[in-house]
Amino acid sequence: MPIDLDKALGATLPAVDFQWNEDTLILYALGAGVGIGQDQTSAQVLQYTFENGLRALPTFGVIPSFPMLMGLMNVPALSFNPMMLLHGEQYLEVLETPIPTAATVTSTGKITGIYDKGKGALVVIEATTTRDGGKPVFKNEFGIFLRGEGGFGGAPGPAAANEPPKRAPDATVATPTLTHQALLYRLSGDKNPLHADPGFAKMGGFEKPILHGLCTFANVGRAVLQACADDDPTRFRSIRVRFARPVMPGETIVTEMWRESPTEVVVQAKAKERDQVVITNARVTLA
Repeated sequence: MPIDLDKALGATLPAVDFQWNEDTLILYALGAGVGIGQDQTSAQVLQYTFENGLRALPTFGVIPSFPMLMGLMNVPALSFNPMMLLHGEQYLEVLETPIPTAATVTSTGKITGIYDKGKGALVVIEATTTRDGGKPVFKNEFGIFLRGEGGFGGAPGPAAANEPPKRAPDATVATPTLTHQALLYRLSGDKNPLHADPGFAKMGGFEKPILHGLCTFANVGRAVLQACADDDPTRFRSIRVRFARPVMPGETIVTEMWRESPTEVVVQAKAKERDQVVITNARVTLA
């Protein structure tokens, strides 16, 4: 069905409430791969996985507003096949530091961009998460790619940015994943069967279930903290990525980093086993 920009652009999505506590943060960290191949008693692991001194892995900021994306199914003039939906881009900004270890929040969102990519449409949803009567905690921009919905005559969108320099990375971090990593990560809220059901994955064009893009995103954010911020999550301010290819559960995510300044890091990530770039046009900003 053709996209009607006049009706879809600017549409608001129903607000969603969300609660988290220490167990929520620990489950998210484990689902994202914290502790794999590491000393389980190290401070590097325990800061995200043990309630004594617990700190939130900053990329958790995508989780509270994620359920709001279900509202896309009811936006006028934006009819699409859910099996053809892919996560194309993501921006997260942490507005409250440190992230509280327990909170009740509300996320609101609207469609701020719809771009014609030829083979598909990129729909951008801007979401703001607040607590305590309006105190901002996170800002997100979800870039949702709808395969087969392009060609409607819309603008192509902003040009790609954050290209890596033509030199060797300043830092590289490899983070392994488990063969059942997607089954763990989905417990944080993304129950899309694309990441668990072999039949559904094949209908979506994949040989087998793929790892969540936001799980790869979490590994990239954590790698930057390790290499560029003394593993201090309170220094994390924002991250922007483009999902180029999926990671398969069990593969190793290799994050390459180029420091532009003490606070700006350009990033790229690869699946080690296939030597394929999976995250492009990425940037992390630190305090």
